[in-house]
Amino acid sequence: MTADPAELERYFEETVARDRRIEPRDWMPDAYRKTMIRQIAQHAHSEIIGMQPEGNWVTRAPSLRRKAILLAKVQDEAGHGLYLYSAAETLGADRADLTNRLITGAQKYSSIFNYPTLTFADVGVIGWLVDGAAICNQVPLCRSSYGPYARAMIRICKEESFHQRQGYELLLTMMRGTPAQREMVQDATNRWWWPSLMMFGPPDAESPNTEQSMRWRVKRHTNDELRQRFVDMSVPQAEALGVTLPDPALAWNPERGHYDFGQPDWAEFKRVIAGNGPCNAERISNRRAAHEAGAWVREAAAAHAAKQARAAGQGAAA
Repeated sequence: MTADPAELERYFEETVARDRRIEPRDWMPDAYRKTMIRQIAQHAHSEIIGMQPEGNWVTRAPSLRRKAILLAKVQDEAGHGLYLYSAAETLGADRADLTNRLITGAQKYSSIFNYPTLTFADVGVIGWLVDGAAICNQVPLCRSSYGPYARAMIRICKEESFHQRQGYELLLTMMRGTPAQREMVQDATNRWWWPSLMMFGPPDAESPNTEQSMRWRVKRHTNDELRQRFVDMSVPQAEALGVTLPDPALAWNPERGHYDFGQPDWAEFKRVIAGNGPCNAERISNRRAAHEAGAWVREAAAAHAAKQARAAGQGAAA
């Protein structure tokens, strides 16, 4: 007996309204499924592409300790991508298809990863600001309405919090160093501050997906709400660190109980999202080359899995 579509829709809306999770076995509107695949895939792509800006510093880290810390972080990002691709697969997405969409430009990833890492101070500032912005974005996703995504985010957020502390500790060490090291930290802060604010997406008035995602409780806060939270969190951290955030409009507003701040260059944001950022072509080229170079590994794994399945089938028949 086929359930009435209107009844299924009503049950779905009630489940979401009561803050209950939607699971893979549950009926869901096609638009919800497409929204979740788009968001989770973009998140997974961001984790995988996000290995590149810091990964190229692994061989140039100034000490064995810093090398080990950075290598562990890059490995964590790879794991995050795998968790998220697995979550997308529960919605019927195909991992190979998602990868193809990434390397052909059909799907996006976070704009932040299209900027270069010019000095080792960038590694620390990425940990502090970029991972800090990611935490603001991602902690509410632990309560996302889609169960597999929400559960994956719990572990990811714990590891991202550790990454932020690692980055901040590196910057504290550098700020206690030479004038040249302190200058490196300030320069990296100047370059990464505005792209970090862009990580939250366009202003609410220009965000095409926010309203629907909020109604479905995929998101719990708007882009501008999360951006404000990030600024309020970052200002005292910058003061403790001893760096100046590059925003002349930044000032405490006692009436609002928040910091006022300037707006990023949204024209630049649109250029980067469109594929015209400083490192867009390089990031995709590297990902495509890695995918092609790993073809033999995927083929060998598939052949081994098929062999094991045949052996298991023969054993069951015997």
